[in-house]
Amino acid sequence: MVKVTSTSSKSVEVDGRPGLPHICDLRYSVGATMRSLIRLGACIAGLLFSVIGTRADYLVGVGGPLTGPNAAFGAQLQKGAEQAAADINAAGGINGEQIKIVLGDDVSDPKQGISVANKFVADGVKFVVGHFNSGVSIPTSEIYAENGILQITPASTNPQFTERGLWNTFRTCGRDDQQGAVAGAYIAANFKDAKVAVVHDKTPYGQGLADETKKAMNEAGVTEALYEGINTGDKDFSALIAKMKQAGVSIVYYGGLHTEAGLIMRQMKDQGLKATMMSGDGIVSNELASIAGDAVDGTLMTFAPDPRKSPAAKELVEKFRASGFEPEAYTLYAYAALQVIADGAKAAGGNDPQAVAEALKAKGPWKTAIGELGFDEKGDITRPDYVMYTWKKGDDGKYSYFQNE
Repeated sequence: MVKVTSTSSKSVEVDGRPGLPHICDLRYSVGATMRSLIRLGACIAGLLFSVIGTRADYLVGVGGPLTGPNAAFGAQLQKGAEQAAADINAAGGINGEQIKIVLGDDVSDPKQGISVANKFVADGVKFVVGHFNSGVSIPTSEIYAENGILQITPASTNPQFTERGLWNTFRTCGRDDQQGAVAGAYIAANFKDAKVAVVHDKTPYGQGLADETKKAMNEAGVTEALYEGINTGDKDFSALIAKMKQAGVSIVYYGGLHTEAGLIMRQMKDQGLKATMMSGDGIVSNELASIAGDAVDGTLMTFAPDPRKSPAAKELVEKFRASGFEPEAYTLYAYAALQVIADGAKAAGGNDPQAVAEALKAKGPWKTAIGELGFDEKGDITRPDYVMYTWKKGDDGKYSYFQNE
């Protein structure tokens, strides 16, 4: 006689041997009623369906500052990746698997970024779109590399992100040595006789960009009158502005993010320092104008050609705007990051991250929302990606950034 006995919560014994995982608390014998047999059959059927019928998800982590002072950039990464996932899933997914986005809030803090990275590892994430800050992307990339995770940042521009020989580091944006070269050359060409202050926020991104700009303008024959560092989170820049006034500064190059940049601009105007600020892609947010007010007028900024103006991105931009989200700055860069992951996986013929990494470098260029992208052996894009912008009032009476002619 076959006897099935409900034992612990983990298993069912059949004739004294471990059997199927326990689902239903049933005991029966050959003489059991037909009703009990039907109940057992339903339980076994449910088990088989859960094991066989479940389709695996293609887990993609999105890491960035979803809260805190840089949350505007985190929203760009999140919205861009989520829209790309929705569009790719609607077209059939990646090699038969549907993308599932797993969010990680690093608050622009390296320690929190490490926590996010470890959680992504525990969750089974194999691909990451992020992070935003170079100071977060660089340390997290080590964790991702050790755990077989491919990382594509839409926004981290410090050269060291891709200069360490890791197999897994890619970016859809340019690098600070490229961006700094454009800024330094512009200063030398347009403000050769001006007194220039170079200021940075002491982060890998901010100081790295400031130093690359300083290097480029020095090589072009322009020497800075002042070189200073501030701390992220500072609110009062009176001492810095007093030093710049004393030095007769008329151009301020700032390496850092829009939060501190906007305050410096406002306080320079309030304290009577008539100087033009120039900065990089860290101030590419319309929140800058909210912080600086009309002091933002005339600010110079390096960033890539605006992908929103590309005819190829027209429908996608309209889709974002219809949902109430303006896809500025890094939104389309995050969208493109997931596009190249999907296309790289298809080209690799599977979803193994290392195989995808090899395919991204060996094949391409890849068609994306920001144009065609190719990757070199380091994981950097192969096209130059920076032009100059000026902040000024638009036709709607609001301040925003416009590409120089």
